[in-house]
Amino acid sequence: MSEQLVSARITPTQHLNILSQLEVSRLLDASNTGIYRLFRQCALAVLTHGNYTDDAKELLERHKAFEIRIIQQDRGIKLEVKGAPAEAFVDGRMIQGINEHLFAVMRDILYTHDEILDNPKFDLEDSDGITNAVFHIMRNSGNLRPRSRPQLVVCWGGHSISRMEYDYTKEIGYQLGLRGMDICTGCGPGAMKGPMKGAAYGHAKQRIKDGQYLGITEPGIIAAESPNPIVNDLVILPDIEKRLEAFVRTGHAIVVFPGGAGTTEEILYILGILLHPDNETMPFPLIFSAPEGSRDYFQKIDDFIGATLGKKAQEQYEIIIDNPEKVAKKIKKGTKRVRDFRRQHSDAYYYNWRLKIDTEFQQTFIPTHENMANLELSKDLETHVLAANLRRAFSGIVAGNVKDEGIRAIEKHGLFQLSGDPEIMQKMDDLLKSFIKNDRMKLPSDVAYTPCYQIVK
Repeated sequence: MSEQLVSARITPTQHLNILSQLEVSRLLDASNTGIYRLFRQCALAVLTHGNYTDDAKELLERHKAFEIRIIQQDRGIKLEVKGAPAEAFVDGRMIQGINEHLFAVMRDILYTHDEILDNPKFDLEDSDGITNAVFHIMRNSGNLRPRSRPQLVVCWGGHSISRMEYDYTKEIGYQLGLRGMDICTGCGPGAMKGPMKGAAYGHAKQRIKDGQYLGITEPGIIAAESPNPIVNDLVILPDIEKRLEAFVRTGHAIVVFPGGAGTTEEILYILGILLHPDNETMPFPLIFSAPEGSRDYFQKIDDFIGATLGKKAQEQYEIIIDNPEKVAKKIKKGTKRVRDFRRQHSDAYYYNWRLKIDTEFQQTFIPTHENMANLELSKDLETHVLAANLRRAFSGIVAGNVKDEGIRAIEKHGLFQLSGDPEIMQKMDDLLKSFIKNDRMKLPSDVAYTPCYQIVK
């Protein structure tokens, strides 16, 4: 049965209802700026909301006829879409949440390219310059809440998880929602949707009407993790590194659920940051949690961290199995410590300026075959540098699994090659094999998962 497609004109209901002629021309001029291609790709991902796939290449090829263009009018703008997925509409009108997400995409892509990437005032080779750029993107999106106490909990975990694990993420979200906590995730399905859904129920019980469900994504991943319907604040960062920095600068605590290579990348990122001496006294609650049936997942993660980054890294987090209420209470108590610390040091509640993030975690890593092969994965490195390189390795695997450019690179040049210290590579191989065995690399399908990488021992 062929997929139903529709054409329509859409008026913005919340974000960016006026554009300059220059902005319109930039969005439509693929030959000079490439912004149109980026906008089209992200817009298509938003419109396929609910029809989850984790193959960006397949999504783009399935909708080759999809078009989106801007209609500039004296009283504002409209978007005209052709060949759009029908599930984005009800009775001929675009679903309100999808409308908001679509125009949020336009807002962030335009702002990032006009005010950040092409602006000499932002030095994106400098650590402070990158942090400042992330702040400006977040502020422009309107998603920072300066008058709120620290209550934003970042939830990380996989898009490909079992029903048991999904229900568990909902229960933790519910317990957090009952305690007035807001939720921030990568905005996709699975462990990114569950906590938001649970928190929305908890907020409803507490009659909290302004709960925040913040989704943070980037162009390369949005097609694999299109925004789920509960996201009421969406922001697009230009790359994975700035996306990760946005999580830890705006969030006040982190809960990690089972996942795959992407979740491991996120774990390595936050651990590398917390291990920096400048962050030693800074409270940042970090909890790993899973249902009893997935206890083995975090045992393997803990073993991998101990074997690669050592005991000090293991001391940065607490593992709580099958106890959502305990997780929520710990997070609530931890965010109070965050509030007290921020107040004591006159730091903003809504953006963690004091957190030291080394440039190793900020520099954009493009996972080409050459860059992946040249990654140094050795115990002779400083711990935070090893964490940064391991993070890059897992980021490359994510790209090869789900991102359009990564999938095409694998098809053209073969598997990514990864090599390094024998013990590190053995532990990485064991961990990745466990992800494959438990369908954590990609969404389950009729076609068996084919690795995009090779561990060279």
